[in-house]
Amino acid sequence: MVHQQRSQERPSLSGDTEDMVLSLAPRLAYFAGVARTEHVTRAAREMRVPQSTLSRAMVRLEQDLGVDLFARHGRTVSLTPAGRTFLTHVERALAEIERAADEVRADADAATGKVAFGFLHTMGAETVPGLIHAFRADHPRVRFSLVQNYGEAMLERLRAGELDLCLTSPVPDAPDLVARRLDEQKLRLVVPADHRLAARRRVRLAEAAEETFVTLEPGYGLRRITDDLCAEAGFRPRVAFEGEEAETLRGLVAAGLGVALLPPPAVARPGVVELTVTAPRAVREIGVAWLDGRPDTPPVTAFKKFLLSRRGSLLPA
Repeated sequence: MVHQQRSQERPSLSGDTEDMVLSLAPRLAYFAGVARTEHVTRAAREMRVPQSTLSRAMVRLEQDLGVDLFARHGRTVSLTPAGRTFLTHVERALAEIERAADEVRADADAATGKVAFGFLHTMGAETVPGLIHAFRADHPRVRFSLVQNYGEAMLERLRAGELDLCLTSPVPDAPDLVARRLDEQKLRLVVPADHRLAARRRVRLAEAAEETFVTLEPGYGLRRITDDLCAEAGFRPRVAFEGEEAETLRGLVAAGLGVALLPPPAVARPGVVELTVTAPRAVREIGVAWLDGRPDTPPVTAFKKFLLSRRGSLLPA
């Protein structure tokens, strides 16, 4: 399971080299067929192409490379030393292309294909396992590549083609994305068990205006929601600690280091009390997003349809 994005630099080809690669590529399989049979006519018959087409392709290949790949003996041919060296690499390249084709076909298979699915850390303990379990009741062999991250990072990976779908909050509004609201989740004010508000069940957020807050780092959707709710309540939170994961924040609250606005935990944590916020309305919307215009494979289509069917009942009760 991947937790954060790593940038990868890909080598670029010069214009002349790229032109040569594009020119050579269609003729590599022809070359391998002639090298295997050592006979142009027989190779043409096996590959179901005109002999003249095959002969011209081999001549053009040698011209492009600037070396003789074959020694001609009437209707038969044999590889030159350069041809044997070239064949070794061509067979390796063709095998890699075949493996790549097999992989993308397997990933797109309706019954056994793969879905690259991103989701928030807070969705990982209970919500996403439950969703996948329910989906696999009807699609038992579909595979998942799961990525946990904060919202903006997942949207970047969505745009880069590394994810098919992601569960995120807030629901994004961007021209290149399609997003659908699925559910909303109440946020609670989490305080230490010995806190002055701990005996309460409900609280107005303004009552925590003088408290020290522990929050997620800027860039996280929940941090933005926390700042907005505090502003609506009439104050700017005094932030003492910033983290990357909600349960770490709960631990800081339990240690008496501040209070936090957090979604409900999968398992109750000792040392904290979770208070219902009566004003302002403290919720976050959860939605699914995908890149607009990108064709879906059958397994992605099926999982997307499943997620949309859970609108209003996405989260555990």
